[in-house]
Amino acid sequence: MGYPPMNTLALTSTALLDHRAPHYQGTEDHPERPERLSAILDLLKANPVEGVEVREPRLATDAELEKVHSKSLLAQLESTRGRSMVIDPDTATSPGTYDVARRAAGAAVEAVEAVYRGQARNAFALIRPPGHHAEPNRAMGFCFLNNAAIAAEAARALGAERVLILDWDVHHGNGTQACFEARNDVLFMSAHQYPFYPGTGAPHQVGTGLGAGYSVNCALPPDQTDSDYGAVFHDLFLPVANAFHPDVVIVSAGFDAHRHDPIGQMALTELGFAGMCTLARELAEQCCSGKLVMLLEGGYHLEALSQSVHACLEVLTGRSEQLPQSAGPEVTASLSKSKAALRPFWAL
Repeated sequence: MGYPPMNTLALTSTALLDHRAPHYQGTEDHPERPERLSAILDLLKANPVEGVEVREPRLATDAELEKVHSKSLLAQLESTRGRSMVIDPDTATSPGTYDVARRAAGAAVEAVEAVYRGQARNAFALIRPPGHHAEPNRAMGFCFLNNAAIAAEAARALGAERVLILDWDVHHGNGTQACFEARNDVLFMSAHQYPFYPGTGAPHQVGTGLGAGYSVNCALPPDQTDSDYGAVFHDLFLPVANAFHPDVVIVSAGFDAHRHDPIGQMALTELGFAGMCTLARELAEQCCSGKLVMLLEGGYHLEALSQSVHACLEVLTGRSEQLPQSAGPEVTASLSKSKAALRPFWAL
């Protein structure tokens, strides 16, 4: 497919470093630390990706946040401005956290706006803190504002009738699912380690009411490889996504399923993430003129994270990486459960 002369947009800022959670389950060493983003930016500076345009994002507006989150949660978060507060054993604020979270959400919105309006070929919001665990009324799991859900609502406001959110973080995006599980205008698909934090994402969770069939969960045991994820994409995700035919594709791009990650227990490589990114890009090309937005979620091994992000940026600017597909018996069983739950809604 021939692209117009547009760049891949990377939305990020050193201002996003101004959040350092002071506590993690009783310790002082929180894995969601500023060095995660610094490592990505340092690698991009040392090894730039041709065709990537870097831009500073704005803060999300109240109206943009209120499309996803309750006023009570937003008031609670605003009350932490300038303060260090523990929200739960995983989630705590530092004085700059509230504005950092708003800037991350603003980057997600701007990424959608640039792609949807044809100002960028595609976009990657290199942001922190992550967002996919944040529910409409609750901050949790390192997350304060749900960037993917806020981006999806921005796309809807721009006229997108069907929004796909693809989540490949090692953890299930419970917050994103909670935002849209009763709706059929947003399709949420997640491949995640299970059982694992936060305990949601079982294959029978397919959505409710009008949203029945629009939550697609593939719950995977630990130690799955690039080829196992390839089977999930080819046997489950792509058939459903193509039938849905989205107007924009949003990826909750967590990299904690990498084999070196200290939190996840999966076995993906940088090439595996590049392969999944290639499939997401090709899907967007086929369905919605290439409208693809990626949002950084987890990933806690600094070298694995930065190299995986760099590989995906190369894919966004034109590189292709084939994702092998060969499911072992455990993944075959997981896929069977997901397909059985979803067959009333999709041809699987």
